[in-house]
Amino acid sequence: MIIGIPKEIKSHESRVAVTPAGVKELAKNNHKIFIQSTAGIGSGFEDAEYISAGAEILPSIESVYEKAEMIIKVKEPIDKEYSLIKENQLLFTYFHFASSRPLTEAMIKNKAVCIAYETVEKADRSLPLLIPMSEVAGRMAVQEGAKYLEKHYGGRGILLGGVPGVQPAKVLILGGGVVGTQAAKMAAGLGANVNIVDVNLQRLRYLSDIFPHNVNTLMSTEYTIRELIKNADLIIGAVLLPGAKAPNLVTRDMLKDMKPGTVLIDVAVDQGGCIETCKPTTHDNPTYEIDGIIHYCVANMPGAVPYTSTVALTNATLPYAIQLANMGWKKACKANKELNRGLNIVGGKVVYEAVAQAFDLPFEPVETVLK
Repeated sequence: MIIGIPKEIKSHESRVAVTPAGVKELAKNNHKIFIQSTAGIGSGFEDAEYISAGAEILPSIESVYEKAEMIIKVKEPIDKEYSLIKENQLLFTYFHFASSRPLTEAMIKNKAVCIAYETVEKADRSLPLLIPMSEVAGRMAVQEGAKYLEKHYGGRGILLGGVPGVQPAKVLILGGGVVGTQAAKMAAGLGANVNIVDVNLQRLRYLSDIFPHNVNTLMSTEYTIRELIKNADLIIGAVLLPGAKAPNLVTRDMLKDMKPGTVLIDVAVDQGGCIETCKPTTHDNPTYEIDGIIHYCVANMPGAVPYTSTVALTNATLPYAIQLANMGWKKACKANKELNRGLNIVGGKVVYEAVAQAFDLPFEPVETVLK
């Protein structure tokens, strides 16, 4: 198969979809790999390394899309890329369709085959291609939250872990999945007082067992959240519904109950966000203030640490990419139920129900496109 790896063009997105080591494995399977010039430079990988691994360098994003049967990316295509995508071209990347009607409609119109990293799902309901970036984002949320709690950023002027004789910050984490667990791990390690809420009692039992005494687990209810936000210094939204828009757990009217300088970080913002007042921001301009509350809502947080993120992502995506390239998308999705669940839009049809529901679009069962 002819595989194309374009350079990411989203603001401050320095990740690349495949490392030179990944290219080497694809080349060993007799696939032709084209990569856009300098695509890996932001992650620390030179063109020469890709050439040595077996790739051919192309000068422009247009040339990569033109030649490739399969495009492997990191972030969803943006409007500049829509016209480059061809009918029946396979795109393997993060899409987060439920948070963007224009993207969804563009991929329907292009009649591309869209396999979304974030909905590839194992039998145990885990999301293997979302986990690596969730781990990065969860840890980064605490790192960024600690920074924006500093007074000159508008925060409350509180050191996350405190010092002897001074209480540490209070951190509220909404969701006990991968993002929430990693955030709690970092916050607890820095010495903060952490409350983590979730609707899954079994998950809360597990988290209670593995975390130290400065982490409390609570059942997530509106009443509990309203009480906890009154004293929280840092609130991290870490709720994910696979392929669907995240629910709003912190609403606009709750801001009045927070202390001025409280920091909100919505890791779920690329899936619609679980904090009502959050809207996507960029690394260029990551925060804004509403009613004295600092909002940090960067939609591609792992892009700030591209080397770590690129290697972690390639580790997870490469086996699936090889299977898609070796077998073709139809055979691969028939053979592998995990990839099957990754199919979102195929040939103009929405085949992932949560995406169809998000925009009231016609839904086609995935089996109809795998005949």
